[in-house]
Amino acid sequence: MSSSIRFSYSLLRSHLHQTLLPHLSSPIPSSPILHSPPSFLLRHLSTLRRPHGRSVDIGARARQIHNRRLWRYGLSFACVAGFLVVVLSTFQEQMVFYITPTDALQKFSENPDKRRFRLGGLVLEGSLSHPSTSKEMEFVVTDLLTDVLVRYEGMLPDLFREGHSVVVDGLLTPFPDDEARRASVAGKAAITEKARSGSCYFKANEVLAKHDEKYMPKEVAVAIEKNKAKIKAEAEGQDGEKRTGVSLG
Repeated sequence: MSSSIRFSYSLLRSHLHQTLLPHLSSPIPSSPILHSPPSFLLRHLSTLRRPHGRSVDIGARARQIHNRRLWRYGLSFACVAGFLVVVLSTFQEQMVFYITPTDALQKFSENPDKRRFRLGGLVLEGSLSHPSTSKEMEFVVTDLLTDVLVRYEGMLPDLFREGHSVVVDGLLTPFPDDEARRASVAGKAAITEKARSGSCYFKANEVLAKHDEKYMPKEVAVAIEKNKAKIKAEAEGQDGEKRTGVSLG
């Protein structure tokens, strides 16, 4: 406090010298008053208090910083979680499973919203056609138990052959009307009749083909082999019944 008082008084003394000296012919004599501040000035200055800053609550400040950090972590976690949900949902929608015609129709009947598949099977011999009323090619994919009519607009692969394996990527689609269901090239109706008698056809976006069954997905190839064995067993059973009937007759 005394240092500030002395500094203020020295400023006052300097001001007096600058103001009075130009009007005086002789210098101002040294006076004890000019060297030491008056008592009333000391009393007045002593009553002045230096303003104090606000007191800081360290605990409240720490809690505030902690809460901000928690909010930041929470928002970051929510953003990451939302991004993962969007990515996973998109991946699930775009994910395509290899499936046989029998399984495809069963899954479609259980849940019509899930109708995108990658269909694998054999191209039914004699089923390939190009109706004059449509820009789409038509053929039948079979797993020996179920036939599905496939419609595809575009050029078929060079290795596409009837009687060989094929994989088609697309959507199971209900027939729009009876006329579209019956549409066929002359001479092909009997071959594709089983496929057209169903409730839907397969709208293909991509057709993949090779000349051997190695290209066919493993699960589809296994299903076809099982169907072959099943058909063979049924045929042998029917032959056995016929022989039994003949022998009894």
